[in-house]
Amino acid sequence: MFPELRQDKSVTDQIIRSHPLDPEAQPLVEDLIREYDSRYGALFDSRGARAELYRYPPEAFAEPDGSFLLIRRGRETIAGGAFMRYDEDTAEFKRIWTRPDLRRQGLARRIVQALEERAEILGYTRVYLTTGFRQPEATSLYVTLGYRQLFDPAIDPALYRSLPFEKHIGRLAGRPGTSPLKEPAASLEEATTRVTAAKAAHAAEVAARVASKSAEAPLRVVWSRPPAGQAAALRQNP
Repeated sequence: MFPELRQDKSVTDQIIRSHPLDPEAQPLVEDLIREYDSRYGALFDSRGARAELYRYPPEAFAEPDGSFLLIRRGRETIAGGAFMRYDEDTAEFKRIWTRPDLRRQGLARRIVQALEERAEILGYTRVYLTTGFRQPEATSLYVTLGYRQLFDPAIDPALYRSLPFEKHIGRLAGRPGTSPLKEPAASLEEATTRVTAAKAAHAAEVAARVASKSAEAPLRVVWSRPPAGQAAALRQNP
C-alpha cells in the first residue's frame, strides 16, 4: 500500500502543523479508515469508519482550540495526530497514527509527545483520550507515556468498548488524575449502545461549539499553516 521508505540520514523528520483536509494528511486519514474498518467494521456506525473519521468538523482541530500535526520524512507523511477542545482545561487527543510499515520505531511516542507540547503551548493542563477495545498496542503506548486508565484493566475491555485515559501536562504535569473510573456495561450490546450514544452526543456538542465560534468570528483565520517555502517545522529530529 505504501512505497518502501528507507531512512536517509541526510533527511530530517519534520513535525508540521496541518489540518484534516490537507492532501498531506490524507495518508493518515485513509489508513485510519482502513484500519478501523478492519478492526471494528460497522460496530459503532453502520456507515463504517469513514463516518467515524469525519464525525467532527475539521475546524474543531484548528488552533487555538485544537491542532493537527504530521511527521513528514522528505515528501512522505509517516505519522500524525490531532487534538480538539474537550473542556476549558482539557485537550482531547484524536487520530494518533503511524504508517504501518514504520511502526515500532518510536514514531507514535514522538507524535503524542509533540501533541502534548502543542497542547501545553495553547494553555491546556490535561489530556483526555480514548482508544478502542481492539487496540491493545495503543493501550500499552498510553500507559508507558504516563496516562492513567479510567477503566478497570482487569475487566473484559469489550464491556467498555471505548477505553478512556487522562494525564496532566504543563504546569500540572505529574499531578495524579482524580477522574472517576468508567463503569463497565452489563453486556456487549449495552456497551455498544452506550458508546454509540456517547459518540453522537459528543459530536453534536463539538459541532455546536464550532458553529457558535464561526458565528461570533466569521472572518477568523481557521488554519495557521505556514506558506510553502517557509519553515513549517515545530521540531526537527535528525
